[in-house]
Amino acid sequence: MTLPAWLTAIKFNADGLIPAIAQDHESGRILMMAWMNAEALQLTAQTKTAVYFSRSRAKLWHKGESSGHTQTVHDIRLDCDADVIVLSVTQAGGIACHTGRESCFYQRLDLSGQTPEWQTVDKVLKDPADIYQSSEASGATSHSHNTDTNDAMNADSTNNAVEDHNTATGNTSILQQLDNVLAERKQADADSSYVASLYAKGLNKILEKVGEESTESIIAAKDFANCDEKTNKAQYDEARHELIYEVADVWFHTLVGLAWFDIESDAVLNELGRRFGLSGIDEKASR
Repeated sequence: MTLPAWLTAIKFNADGLIPAIAQDHESGRILMMAWMNAEALQLTAQTKTAVYFSRSRAKLWHKGESSGHTQTVHDIRLDCDADVIVLSVTQAGGIACHTGRESCFYQRLDLSGQTPEWQTVDKVLKDPADIYQSSEASGATSHSHNTDTNDAMNADSTNNAVEDHNTATGNTSILQQLDNVLAERKQADADSSYVASLYAKGLNKILEKVGEESTESIIAAKDFANCDEKTNKAQYDEARHELIYEVADVWFHTLVGLAWFDIESDAVLNELGRRFGLSGIDEKASR
């Protein structure tokens, strides 16, 4: 395919991609960073809505295709080295991040103490579970939560895995439902779901995700520890929700790791049950 002249001026990387930064048209705030290939950039220019390229799924995705939080593009700029794109956008719903925040860049490095610490400085405007549950109910297709992290404003990973758990019958626990879905995803096409794409990338990628989410949980826990419910109830509640959200991501990716080895969650629950009632010293000695 012959590229139009304006696209040939761009220096795409070895993978045919260029980083694209989305910036709020009114405030100038940076909302997110994702990737574009030539086709995504051409479609963005033609439709005046943001279209990105998912590296994990190797396909185009339209911003807001699952959340409804589309981006109207007012201006497209290229930097002096011709290797970075900046989009001036109006963000539908005021939410660009899959965490339900205005911007993906919601953590600020606090340099006021002896040790620098990341602090969450933006509040959650809408619970991610509400965002993606409503989009699934309307028949939208979720894009992946790859944590490149910024490869695209990824949709909540748990939603991709449990998209059909509400149809389960009987008293099956959420963990058993997850076991079933994770097992099914082993046979799925890598483009069909986030979990299938993880399986396609192999064990190292899954373990890398467990490590990433564990680190984010640590950060969330430290942020929560610095909150005072009496002083600022809203901040306290938000930090509490963030910790729960990040721990859920750790559990989820750990379950994916177990599923890689065909180990179901019951095996871990049984092990915990075996330990129940033992003192820590006795339990350690029995190993």
